[in-house]
Amino acid sequence: MPTPTKGPRLGGGPAHERLMLANLAASLFEHKRITTTVTKAKRLKPYAERLVTFAKRGDLSSRRRVLGLISDKGIVHELFTDIAGAVANREGGYTRITKIGNRKGDNAPMAVIELVLEPVSPKQAVVAEATKAAEKAAPAAEEAAPAAEEEVVETEAVEAAETEEAPAEEAAAEEAPAADEAK
Repeated sequence: MPTPTKGPRLGGGPAHERLMLANLAASLFEHKRITTTVTKAKRLKPYAERLVTFAKRGDLSSRRRVLGLISDKGIVHELFTDIAGAVANREGGYTRITKIGNRKGDNAPMAVIELVLEPVSPKQAVVAEATKAAEKAAPAAEEAAPAAEEEVVETEAVEAAETEEAPAEEAAAEEAPAADEAK
């Protein structure tokens, strides 16, 4: 797991800090979003993301490592089946921290940490595929460039001819009802 920071711990000692992070992670996986202090949320983020990475592997060794940290088998099962499946095509950034202001009692800065279960933006996937395709097609595009320019000129000429014919047809259609009214 990530190395604990030097200096003051979240709770008392390092063992208490490990237990707190494990409990926070279990609550996060159970409820998909929790409200806590900003400091705890920042410390929980790498811990939870590492557990999700283990869950994405899905093998027995990874499951046993996670079970060593989170004792509730139901939560670990949900992590390995539901959450790992939802973030299967995401390459990191499984959690999101949103600051929500200060707590009323002691004015502690609060934050919501939640799992990012939405699918990766299709636009990003399309852009990545397009750049790969453009790199592969770069040599072929240089040879086909003159032919493409001729096609563009032809299509522009056809479009210009269509736009000139359209007003003439509209004017003829307007004159026909006027001629019927005159009779």
